[in-house]
Amino acid sequence: MKGKVAIITGSSRGIGAATAKLLAGRGAKVIVNYASNASAAENVVASIRENGGEAAALQADARNAEQMNGLVSETASRFGTVDILVHNAGMNFVQKSFEDMSWEEFIQKTNDELQAAFVSTKAVLPFMKKQKSGKLVYVSSGLGNHAAPLFISHGTSKGALNSFVRYIAQEFGGAGITANIVSPGMVDTDATASIPEAFKQQQAGRLPLGRIGQPADIARAIAFYASEDSSYLTGTYLPVSGGGEM
Repeated sequence: MKGKVAIITGSSRGIGAATAKLLAGRGAKVIVNYASNASAAENVVASIRENGGEAAALQADARNAEQMNGLVSETASRFGTVDILVHNAGMNFVQKSFEDMSWEEFIQKTNDELQAAFVSTKAVLPFMKKQKSGKLVYVSSGLGNHAAPLFISHGTSKGALNSFVRYIAQEFGGAGITANIVSPGMVDTDATASIPEAFKQQQAGRLPLGRIGQPADIARAIAFYASEDSSYLTGTYLPVSGGGEM
């Protein structure tokens, strides 16, 4: 990935941070995007630079077109272009049963999820079309395919994201741009820190590989799609779940 330029939304922690470090370690120039946690983003940048990589932290709400267009323009000003977009920005959602949930609570997650994917993709496409190449990678969730109690808003939003990506892949394949989905199962991050350890171990025991995921596991799958090794793959869905989606 030497010389490639990557924007990773929501990369101040968790899967995004692991991805930023991995891509930088393989030679990419990385933009560490964050919404509000500047210190965490700067820590990721510092780690990359300490290991000889190039990176910068830029603030933008992935749902906000003006902010994302500004981020992409700043990226091109610093590094010349944009080769890779990893859509990883996480959106909050309400965990309730369908019976207890209002329409506004339900649709908020899908609206935020798709708006962020739409806006981020729209912002980078002019650069990718001009150079006739680009890698779009979207982080989804196995809950888009397999229902779990209280996750109806989250799962529905990720199912919609999966459909969105296939349409992007179809429309822009002729321009040399690929769009693919990485779908984690349960991953040991800040987002799952509140889940009791006993439950995590119970879930791990049901997986063929016997453990829940680590951010680095997901980052390596993202790196595959961001590299030329995946040049003949587009519109695909890759579960990274230790065999949990079999």
